[in-house]
Amino acid sequence: MINSRTWKTPLAVAAIALLAVGCKKYEDGPGVSLTPRTERVANTWVIDKAFSDGQDITSSFDQYVLTLTTGNDATLEASYTFLGVVISNQTNGTWAFANEQEELVLDFEDDAADGSYQILRLTNDELWLRELGDDLELRLKEQ
Repeated sequence: MINSRTWKTPLAVAAIALLAVGCKKYEDGPGVSLTPRTERVANTWVIDKAFSDGQDITSSFDQYVLTLTTGNDATLEASYTFLGVVISNQTNGTWAFANEQEELVLDFEDDAADGSYQILRLTNDELWLRELGDDLELRLKEQ
């Protein structure tokens, strides 16, 4: 007689493996996350790396801080030093998922800061984006 526990264990492992393969939403992961996307995106982010046409342009973005909330509010802050004077700028707006949560849309009061991005990676402490229609890739990390 076959013990029911003998065949249930491999079946459960196979089901979990299939579920894990099917859960990868973004190009660079993560494969599986128990934290909802809205909670993962809600964070204060800074640019860790920035690339355009394969070139590292991180230094052009090191002054930006992006704050996203679970209530879909967004704030973009930038500080520049010009002739020894620190100049700060802030714009408020909203964020939303688009295209089955594969894209992030930012809509600010300052329209120059608006953008739509393909989400490449979204974890609790990493958000990698590629601007739609451009070759700009931003790798943000939790502040």
